[in-house]
Amino acid sequence: MTSRVTLISPALTAALREARFDDGGCELDAAGERLARSAAARLPDADRSAASPSARCRRTAEALGLSAPQVPALAALDVGRWRGRTLAEVTSAEPDAVASWLGDPTHAPHGGESVRDLCDRVGAWLDGIGRTAGRVIAVVEPDVVRALLVRALSLPEPAFWRLDVRPLTAVDLSGRAGRWNFQVGTPLGEAP
Repeated sequence: MTSRVTLISPALTAALREARFDDGGCELDAAGERLARSAAARLPDADRSAASPSARCRRTAEALGLSAPQVPALAALDVGRWRGRTLAEVTSAEPDAVASWLGDPTHAPHGGESVRDLCDRVGAWLDGIGRTAGRVIAVVEPDVVRALLVRALSLPEPAFWRLDVRPLTAVDLSGRAGRWNFQVGTPLGEAP
């Protein structure tokens, strides 16, 4: 039994453009919504869909024509008191905390969730998906894509920071719980 998971990162928003720790309420800009609508015809057929609970993921899913229920397990990394601030602001105010956060996947100086916690949470979701056949399309935050790749490929957790996820791109996983293969970064603006 083979499971297929297509992870789609949300279209561009002001928060993504500013490297801001979003609170989940940032909507798509007009260009991002237009690009998502134009990509809808190029999505593979799916048996199920899902979305991170953020506004940008829900709106991207809608623009792609998906009826994707919100899945709390696919929420973005909880960055606690850093929410709403830019990375530059936080780095200026708390350089040691940011360095520790970037260097230690178990550290959460912001009072939220550690990278390890995120990887564990989304990895449990992936394990569940891996027990059923068919394709799932999930519109998820870029950090969720990175965490899922870390767990699916059994990468060391510091690799989380080495994976770049561009807006409105797809990552395809296939396999089953415990053994996944992947194809990274299929632009939705081109035929697969």
